[in-house]
Order: sequence, then C-alpha cells, then structure tokens
Amino acid sequence: MKVRPATPADAQIIADFNQAMALETEDLHLPDAQILGGVTEQLTNSQHGYYLVVEKDSIVIGCLGVTYEWSDWRNGQFLWIQSVYIAPESRRLGAFKALYDQVLVTARSEPTVCGVRLYVENHNDRARNTYLALGMAKTHYDLLEIEV
Repeated sequence: MKVRPATPADAQIIADFNQAMALETEDLHLPDAQILGGVTEQLTNSQHGYYLVVEKDSIVIGCLGVTYEWSDWRNGQFLWIQSVYIAPESRRLGAFKALYDQVLVTARSEPTVCGVRLYVENHNDRARNTYLALGMAKTHYDLLEIEV
C-alpha cells in the first residue's frame, strides 16, 4: 500500500468516499455538489487542511482528511483526522493504519503540533476499537454543536 497526499484529481473519489461514509455511518445523504465543493476547497486551500489517500495496486482504496485546531492552552496545534473511509473490500488489511501512521509522522515532525484528535460515531464500535488499538485514548470531552 502506498500513502500519498491527495491532489485535486482525487476530488471525485474522495467525495464519493465521503458520501459512502455518511450513508454507512449516519444514514445521511450528502448532496453531490456540496460534498464535491467542500472536498475541492480543502484540496486547493491548505488553510483548511489536507487529504491523504491510500492506494493498492495504483487504485485509491481509502482516504482521510486532516484539519487544524489551535490550542491556546498548549500553545500548539491539534491535527484533526476527519472523513475517514476505506473501501469495504479493502478493510482490515492495514489501509487505515498506513494513513494514520503518516499523520503521526507529520505530527511528530512539526514542532507546533501538540496532538492528533478525531471523533467517532457513538455506535461505531469497530472504528472506535481500531483507534484505541492504535494508541488513541478516549477523552473526558463530549462533542456539542449547533448548525447555523
């Protein structure tokens, strides 16, 4: 497997993966134009973050996005892993671990990065167990939001 930074040419496959993930985990349908626009914006504006893709035999089989959060308490930046998706036929083969390891390499090489975070659906035990097995730990925070 090969992990590489995503490029604008990967926008459609990443958007497709995001739609599949939203449907699988939340039974949510993401509009084509909205998700493709959001993915393209992140791919072309590094201020928002970046995507990594993982390939097997030169075919993209998964992706994840990374966004940023500044922490004044730590005087550092968290990398947030988001939009994780591995094609069903490629799961349990190490694709996510390869992506995750690349995020950690990046995080550990940047002096301003103080940690890596992600959120997981409450009922997605398989994903949660994967993250815990890779050394992540549950925090004492709950995630709250309001859409505007």
